[in-house]
Amino acid sequence: MTDDGAHRGQARSTDPTHDILRSERQPLRALFRPGCVAVIGASERPGSVGRTLLWNLIRSPFGGTVYPVNPRRHSVLGVRCCASVAEVPEPVDLAVVATPAAAVPQQLAACAAAGVKAAIVLSAGFREVGPEGLALETQLRAILRGSGMRLLGPNCLGLMNPRLGLNATFASALAAPGHVGFLSQSGAVCTAVLDWSRRQGGGFSAVVSIGSMLDVGWGDLITVLGDDPATHSIVIYMEAIGDARAFVSAAREVALTKPIVLIKGGRSAEAARAAAAHTGALAGSDAVLEAALRRCGVLRVERLSDLFDLADVLAKQSRRPAGPRLAIVTNAGGPGVLATDALVLGGGRLAELGTDSLAALDAVLPPRCSRANPIDIRGDADPQRYARAVEIALADPGSDGVLVILTPQAMTDPTTTAQRLRELAERSGKPLLASWMGGDEVAEGMAILNAAGIATNPYPDAAARLFNALWRYSDNLRGLYETPALLPESEESAAGAQVVGHAAATPVLEQALAEGRELLSALETRQVLASYGIPVLETRLARTAAAACEAAEAIGYPVAVKLQSPALSPRSDVGGVGLDLASAEAVERAFSTMAAAIGERFGPQAFEGVTVQPMLRREQGIELIAGSSLDPQFGPVLHFGSGGTLAEVNGDSAVGLPPLNTTLARRLMERTRVYRALQGMGGAPAADLAELERLLVRLSQLVLEQPAIREVAINPLLVNPADGDRPLVALAARILLQPLTGAACHLPRPAIRPYPSQYVRPWRLRDGTAVTIRPIRPEDEPLLVAFHRSLSEESVYSRYFHLTSLDHRIAHERLVRICYSDYERELALVVDRRDPASGEHRILAVGRLSRLHERNDAEFSMLIGDGFQDQGLGTVLLGQLLRVGRDEGIDHVLAEILPGNGAMQRVCRKLGFSLRAGDEVVEAWIDLAAPAAPADQPAADPLSSSAST
Repeated sequence: MTDDGAHRGQARSTDPTHDILRSERQPLRALFRPGCVAVIGASERPGSVGRTLLWNLIRSPFGGTVYPVNPRRHSVLGVRCCASVAEVPEPVDLAVVATPAAAVPQQLAACAAAGVKAAIVLSAGFREVGPEGLALETQLRAILRGSGMRLLGPNCLGLMNPRLGLNATFASALAAPGHVGFLSQSGAVCTAVLDWSRRQGGGFSAVVSIGSMLDVGWGDLITVLGDDPATHSIVIYMEAIGDARAFVSAAREVALTKPIVLIKGGRSAEAARAAAAHTGALAGSDAVLEAALRRCGVLRVERLSDLFDLADVLAKQSRRPAGPRLAIVTNAGGPGVLATDALVLGGGRLAELGTDSLAALDAVLPPRCSRANPIDIRGDADPQRYARAVEIALADPGSDGVLVILTPQAMTDPTTTAQRLRELAERSGKPLLASWMGGDEVAEGMAILNAAGIATNPYPDAAARLFNALWRYSDNLRGLYETPALLPESEESAAGAQVVGHAAATPVLEQALAEGRELLSALETRQVLASYGIPVLETRLARTAAAACEAAEAIGYPVAVKLQSPALSPRSDVGGVGLDLASAEAVERAFSTMAAAIGERFGPQAFEGVTVQPMLRREQGIELIAGSSLDPQFGPVLHFGSGGTLAEVNGDSAVGLPPLNTTLARRLMERTRVYRALQGMGGAPAADLAELERLLVRLSQLVLEQPAIREVAINPLLVNPADGDRPLVALAARILLQPLTGAACHLPRPAIRPYPSQYVRPWRLRDGTAVTIRPIRPEDEPLLVAFHRSLSEESVYSRYFHLTSLDHRIAHERLVRICYSDYERELALVVDRRDPASGEHRILAVGRLSRLHERNDAEFSMLIGDGFQDQGLGTVLLGQLLRVGRDEGIDHVLAEILPGNGAMQRVCRKLGFSLRAGDEVVEAWIDLAAPAAPADQPAADPLSSSAST
């Protein structure tokens, strides 16, 4: 990972130069920087893919050699042919295959046998054509397995590296070099965009047609471009997401430093069918994709025309708007109106200028000018008037950015005005956008603005849409990295009942699955929800009418009586629910009616009795729906919105991906219309939003920890005023199950890896102090601040190899990235001590494993608090990191240590590391595939002892 080495302890992570670990096999680098390329299927036939491909490779020198492979020809385009890839006289980095689909498996097997590092399969005729093509893909996967070779495609255009001069495509010409990485699932979109870019003068750092993504997917390529210093932004045309977790993980890591802009084809059902026919891709819910993009900071656009404009703006604009409020300064009314429409319809707002700003405008503008926003400074505005009006708008605390519109009129000076804006932009902390409308008259001014990094667009409505995209991008990133509230140590439901414990749900689900049931009973549903702290109504099962009356008396009238039968859902048949029953006679009558109805239809054995619940009044409450369903690509998905009988009609709902924390739960709620009502409207009291956040967090835990659950629907979830006795309660709920084994099993993995609780371990320091070693959490940021405040300069120097200021180490922007660990690419462990008297937590040490890109190795790093460096923490923490590495399938773990840090070197030797002293550092590495640690170590599992450092 590429933060500045955050808490990479008294051992710093590195990439040692030892021969065992310095792997020269970098298959994805071989795609972009090959030294030797073999063209399999090279041809002399005019118009063929094989001929075009070979010509593109040899006419744009990229610094490597090209070998055509064709057993039926002696040479192609004057270049001597090889009969097979095995006959190429030097090691092949990249093989590009342009043969019929049926011949591809044989050619790919030959590449694997020859040690080829990477391959591009241009051929079509795979999954997109049906079962026959899918069988060919199965053969390709078998060949790739264990070979170490990576494959781009099939059914793709190929790949370009314009800076190198590499054109491994059958497109007509090589793209111009630039700073935008372009990834596309459609070769046709690639060629169209390349043609457009040549007219517009745009350039690319890489152009990749990804095709069917049999092997190399979005996550791989986003990671490569994220590591590429020449790539400043990434643009994606997507039809299907493929490996959702890999995409989300890579995009989330890269999006903070490099904007990622995406357009999705296949949003409508008809387009999704067309995309499936094109690439054979499985389409998922568009709303779920939107939620995933929001979680990883990717910005989505709906127009192809906006795609590159926005990538350009994001790459230029280092300043991001703090909110949606835009001030518009224009010298013509019409363009200001167009910009306002686009701004407001897109979710932005016109900034309301303060009285000081309005007074300042009065002193600058002629009487006939409009001081309202848009600020119309009239057609005779000179550069001075423009500059003063823009300066005032930028300074106003009510604006988050300024759009300046200029139309060429007789008194207008576009060039000098642009120069004045350039000076203002250099001093402003807010984004400044410009729309210089026209052609030749404004061209010089636009060039000045572009050179100054000011986003420009000739159309004011498009410029306003770009501002909306900018503030949404900022809002998404800010929301991702807000520090959430810590859940209470002892979770209690809103009804005051102690949470039973998550494990209590498992036997309930296992029993239902063993009986072959898909639907849990109301009583079982209540047990499962209650075990996760979700407040439910008191529910009593009654198998006789007398028992039902006794239950009603105990609960208190009025009550609700609901049918219990394995044959029906309570709400699926008339007579399945009796509401507002105020007497024993009414309860008896409801019981008899339900028993008779179910017995007549399914037989008396189908009647298992009724449940009795209190009847709550809903006059002041708000009915919500909260639940989960399975998406075929993203796994469990959470739903929240307006509930009750009209939930589907109202259509007020939002979708989110688990796991949630309290911040993400609040963001999910904010995307619904009912959220305003929950805050209190028209004098009505507000709901307990904090408790609602916690409920959604618990619901996300439930669906992640219990894969047997296919669907949860809590409707209605009644929300009462926060000052009431029962602020939240689930009035009705349904849980549907799915088999965990067998042919009917369908368990898509969650798109975001849940908290790895399997790595939570108790331990004791040598002095007997109880601590917990656990993966880091977003809520740990305040604890890390306190941890860094406690460190001595010596500890800081041992960790970072130089003195790093406290302000830098505890900056929110830095710590929040550490705490929001991906768990997939990086896993940090903390040693957490809870004070038994105060209940306060304290972090004593931090260790981290960070995967290396393109290698199955990881770097380790550690930092131990000064007061705990002789308590065995070095051994136990590093030992646990090695256990994590083995469980995660890591091959080697590496680090650098200062020569003077003998304690950390001793810990490494104790745990089986090899060490080599260099000029400035000691390199450490361990092969995790090798046998476990020697018998004279404290233990193969360091957690079983309190060995010291």
